[in-house]
Amino acid sequence: MYIKIRRIAAGSTPFVSGILAILLAIAIVSSPESSFAASLQGLKLWWTLVFPALLPFLILSEMLTASGFVHGFGVLLEPLMNRIFRLPGAGGWILAQGITAGFPGGAGGVAQLHKQGSITDKEAARLASLAHFASPVTLLIVVGVALLHSPGVGYGLLVIHWLSGLLASFTASRWNSKSKDIPSAQKKTTKRKSASLPRRILQASADARKQDGRSFGKLLGESVATAVQTLMIVGGYMIMFAVISSIVTSLFPMLPSALPASLLEIHLGAGAISTGAINVNAGSASGIVGLALLSAALGWSGLCAQIQVLTVLKSAGVKFLPFAAVRLLHGLYAFGLTLLFWKPLLALRVAVLPVLAGSETLQSQTVKTADLWSFFPKLLGLQALLLLLLTLLSLAVYLLTAIRRQRV
Repeated sequence: MYIKIRRIAAGSTPFVSGILAILLAIAIVSSPESSFAASLQGLKLWWTLVFPALLPFLILSEMLTASGFVHGFGVLLEPLMNRIFRLPGAGGWILAQGITAGFPGGAGGVAQLHKQGSITDKEAARLASLAHFASPVTLLIVVGVALLHSPGVGYGLLVIHWLSGLLASFTASRWNSKSKDIPSAQKKTTKRKSASLPRRILQASADARKQDGRSFGKLLGESVATAVQTLMIVGGYMIMFAVISSIVTSLFPMLPSALPASLLEIHLGAGAISTGAINVNAGSASGIVGLALLSAALGWSGLCAQIQVLTVLKSAGVKFLPFAAVRLLHGLYAFGLTLLFWKPLLALRVAVLPVLAGSETLQSQTVKTADLWSFFPKLLGLQALLLLLLTLLSLAVYLLTAIRRQRV
């Protein structure tokens, strides 16, 4: 029975997508002015926020992956990634990239590892879920400064966003605990376990460079082309979902405007929730629940961002429902942690030392495209700090495992 229903659903998928496309076209034609305004809003978000924040990271990620740096550094992170998340060590770099660059930057790094054959399809799906975070620029500058007018709350929401995302991926890895699959990177390193750590790092880097085989000039050109192509796909989805959100809001005026926006596109949803429900200076029950809903929406990240990841990882065959389930779990954890830590979160609204935003940006409470490019060195510093922290955690996991084995 299950197989029969699955076959019927698979056969009807093209017709459903075609019907939805026709309905969308009819809705756009019936209200062209609002659709045009929504498309401009999506285009502005993409050009002023997503494009400048993601382009350098996408280029850098492909070049470092092809050069073997990611694989060499992944040897250091194997104890942490294998034991905690059941993923290859190279996924540690992708995790740091997803945290600092935001979605779909992490998915771009996953696609590079999958293209090289360093990870399997299942590992690509789990690693994409692990590295799916909103950009610090979005949380600190857009949400904290421009929307909530409180940089401190932006920092608090950022920490909760990171913790809830890691908890969601850890929980998802426990769901797959019945699987006895060994991470692909672990299979490749079992033959050189007797070698010293520096030799293993150099060997992993050399193998990755040999497997890629591109010259520096060709690598640079293809990295730029791939990054721009990925960002064009992202921009198309953001414009389309901005229009869909506007249509849904006009068709169902009884719904809160924040509901369809937060379900479909996270930037629009964050703006709608912040405008309608949150007063961080009040500390009231409605303000606390509003912060928790905003945190949950950031964890969910919107269907637009999720489909972007699935498109980038189309070659890996990542399925929507498992990925969306982890995002839903991310949102639930974020909602609960925000309610749990709302007192220290609101206490941060007074004064917090800025890390990514300069004093001029914080005082003017505006977001400028030119300023985002200047944040890139600071984001790289954050990425380096995260990699150092992951390395220390990996060392701690290795030592604890060694001590446990000696006792046994």
